[in-house]
Amino acid sequence: MTVATVMTAQPEASTFQTSWGANLTDDGQARFRLWAPDEPSLQLRTEAGDLAMERRADGWFELITDRVPVGGSYAFVLPDGFVVPDPAARAQMGDVHGPSKLVDPSSYRWRTEWAGRPWRETVLYELHVGTFTQGGTFLSAIDKLPHLQRLGVTAVELMPLAQFGGRRGWGYDGVLHYAPHEAYGTPDDLKALVDAAHELGLMVHLDVVYNHFGPDGNYLGKYATKFFHPERHTPWGAAIAFEEPAVRAFYVENPLYWLTEYRIDGLRFDAVDHIDDQSEEPILEEMARRIRETFDRPVHLHTEDERNIVRLHPYEDGEPRLFTAEWNDDYHNVIHPIATGDNEGYYADFVSRPWDKLARALAEGFIFQGEPSLGHGGEARGVDGTDQPLISCVAFNQNHDQVGNRAFGERLIDLSEREVVVAFTAVLLLSPQVPLLFMGEEWGETRPFCFFTDFHGELASLVREGRRNEFKKFDAFHSASSRDEIPDPNAPSTFEACRLDWDKTETEEGRWWLGLYRTLLEARAREVVPRLSGAVPKTGTVLRVEDGVVDVAWTLADDARLTMAINLSLEDVGPLPDGRVIAAVAGGQLATPETRVPHSVVVTLEEGAE
Repeated sequence: MTVATVMTAQPEASTFQTSWGANLTDDGQARFRLWAPDEPSLQLRTEAGDLAMERRADGWFELITDRVPVGGSYAFVLPDGFVVPDPAARAQMGDVHGPSKLVDPSSYRWRTEWAGRPWRETVLYELHVGTFTQGGTFLSAIDKLPHLQRLGVTAVELMPLAQFGGRRGWGYDGVLHYAPHEAYGTPDDLKALVDAAHELGLMVHLDVVYNHFGPDGNYLGKYATKFFHPERHTPWGAAIAFEEPAVRAFYVENPLYWLTEYRIDGLRFDAVDHIDDQSEEPILEEMARRIRETFDRPVHLHTEDERNIVRLHPYEDGEPRLFTAEWNDDYHNVIHPIATGDNEGYYADFVSRPWDKLARALAEGFIFQGEPSLGHGGEARGVDGTDQPLISCVAFNQNHDQVGNRAFGERLIDLSEREVVVAFTAVLLLSPQVPLLFMGEEWGETRPFCFFTDFHGELASLVREGRRNEFKKFDAFHSASSRDEIPDPNAPSTFEACRLDWDKTETEEGRWWLGLYRTLLEARAREVVPRLSGAVPKTGTVLRVEDGVVDVAWTLADDARLTMAINLSLEDVGPLPDGRVIAAVAGGQLATPETRVPHSVVVTLEEGAE
């Protein structure tokens, strides 16, 4: 394990100079820049009055002044008098519609010296800051970090933090990509969270959204219409014009900013299949290249991409050249119908021959590697992924989407039998793919994680009705009355119902679940992680597939053979696989079975098996 050390001398804080927005100068002033090609003039609003900005080439406006103190407010005034916040502000004075705040990014004094951790050690824990604790802030989250360290988690993954409209939301409707959401705390509060995590040996990853802006508080279209392509469409509106130099700088610099000023260890890129960039070097490749060129510490970049492609994740000599990994939705989408019986929506692709599909997900990562997909209208989905290392897949039994996109936000524990949930917990935590946990699952949390927002007026009505109408195609929601039962995303009660119940960690049931996760993660850290690399394993070998039975083996970096024997049938299916048992569950409990009893998962290791 990588251990952080407390520094005896305070290091100089890192600052990233952005092309957009406000940056402090060496002589005690600040430079303000905005790309507003549609406007003939622009003013900077300060607490001391408005100041004319100088129009530069290519639509840029700039002003260097000492009239805005650190912590002071500023905004941009368009010729018609309309006032807009800085789209690259490091912080807001309040909500997304009001003035921005001038921040000194060097004000935080870092306490830890941190070298990062290798990707193979990663156990991700996805959390939503607002519902993770009763306080719902960066600072209140710090108190829970020791819990994660004791559990065996190695990386906290924060759902998006870019400031969005209202105070409550998942974060995927951000409009101010450089400003941590004001309701969660200040920039220094976020740095304190990262610092505290590093002190405990925990990485911090951040979910970033570059495929759209949210519907509330995005003013770029008022003064920079060339920021968007009205003729190209995404599920959220006009596509972003990444080929425009100013737009490209806004996006390429954003991940560099988070990694530099906040010392973030990794980034999860949301729904990259909806990023439409036709540049010679596509924006994602440029982002990853620039990151690899800039940092000599471990930086982990993982994508969400429904296409099942591999071109963004090339490995060379066991190291990623661009992106590190991709979320493996296929794994989740096959275990869920097995565990719950769900067969609608995107699960329809996984209900036929589910055990063969589970075997392929474990052995090769992606299930769809060019086969026709019902969800894609019968068109081929995916490409051959068998040359990819399995640690380039992030697997999960639950995450924010797969829980929150259900009508009532139910978790897997509410939808399946305990024996099955325990079995798939063992599968997730002991396979060579990188596991991701969703907050609370480690103690058997049953509180929901619903879709919630904080919109008002017509937008609130549109979101409420749009959310409910998404479920029209599902059998349980054909009638309007059934859809009316779906929680209103804008109701504060919907958000409050999603706060984690930390008291459950002290119950007998909660302690049992925590013991299960700790035991399995200890086995992973001790037996599996040291034998992983960016070169192997690439694919496993499917040894057996029957209804309810899947056996897969992988040859690891030291030539040891890891075998996972899954029996979710109601029968004993014979002797244990060869090798030393490193962990096993049976009948919903940790176990030491002598044969492959019903509802069991047994994982063995044969050292020097090849």
